[in-house]
Amino acid sequence: MKFLDLAKVYIRSGGGGSGCVSFRREKFVEFGGPDGGDGGNGGSVWAEAVEGLNTLIDFRYQQHFFAKSGQPGMGSQRTGKTGDDIILRVPVGTEIIDEDEETVIADLVTVGQRVLLAKGGNGGWGNLAFKTSTNRAPARANPGQEGIERTVWLRLKLIADAGLVGLPNAGKSTFLAAVSNARPKIADYPFTTLVPNLGVVGIDGAEFVMADIPGLIEGASEGRGLGTQFLAHVERCKVLLHLVDGTSSTITKDYKTIVTELEAYADELGDKPRVVAINKIDALDSKTLSSRKKALEKASGGPVYAISGVAGKNLQDVLRALMTEIRAEAPVVESAPWQP
Repeated sequence: MKFLDLAKVYIRSGGGGSGCVSFRREKFVEFGGPDGGDGGNGGSVWAEAVEGLNTLIDFRYQQHFFAKSGQPGMGSQRTGKTGDDIILRVPVGTEIIDEDEETVIADLVTVGQRVLLAKGGNGGWGNLAFKTSTNRAPARANPGQEGIERTVWLRLKLIADAGLVGLPNAGKSTFLAAVSNARPKIADYPFTTLVPNLGVVGIDGAEFVMADIPGLIEGASEGRGLGTQFLAHVERCKVLLHLVDGTSSTITKDYKTIVTELEAYADELGDKPRVVAINKIDALDSKTLSSRKKALEKASGGPVYAISGVAGKNLQDVLRALMTEIRAEAPVVESAPWQP
């Protein structure tokens, strides 16, 4: 399944049905009178967050959503049928943004949460509604109210407890594959992940969701490379795991590049709890590892974990550190004990 986190859709609610002008004329009925029914209401357009989706790819193939209009009223005081609603089913974590691409209409962060995007038009009154003591035979009815037509953007921000950040080829996908059930693309040649990957990580009887954010580069906050396209996914993470390539000769610069881009994109990203780890230690001798770890500790101002995603070294320590930060933000769901 292809990943898509931004889509533009065109929606229109249904118009209301017209009211009916009708008079009761029956043989042997002495008193007739108006009996025109009201028009039916038009269908509305809703957006609802549902389980089982993690991409907006469906909206690449269908961008127009028009709700049905209400049927006109009929004689014998019959009201027209209400038009059917349309529901846009989107992944949890989807923001609904107005056409100006700035105004947030709604942020759907829980399963079942829904928002009304375009209300259907009201049906018009039939001539029966205009009957009074002085106007016994009104010959007028209301037209139905027109539907609402608008354009909205759907922007998906993945919801994960922990986010993996770092320069391209820092080993983020390898780390995610080593600690979770995710299977991102991994190869022995330089390349960068093009779409975020999610994985469920288990540690000490508890689980949390980790997201591999595609590699960032200098100037990402200004749109360079994948830029702001994927920085948005970091916003919802409770804690960030910053992986630094231990084989790089500019390890301190690499660390500061990512921190600068996070802070430039949004102030809250710079304030998020961060766990720093130097990766690929299996390719370093002890002397080089010691010097680069000290340099990174000085630059980050905190502890640095030395790990290897390929060799599986010290991964549990990092996961426990992430779990501690996640627990500080919100309780983590405990896994049910296994039963044969």
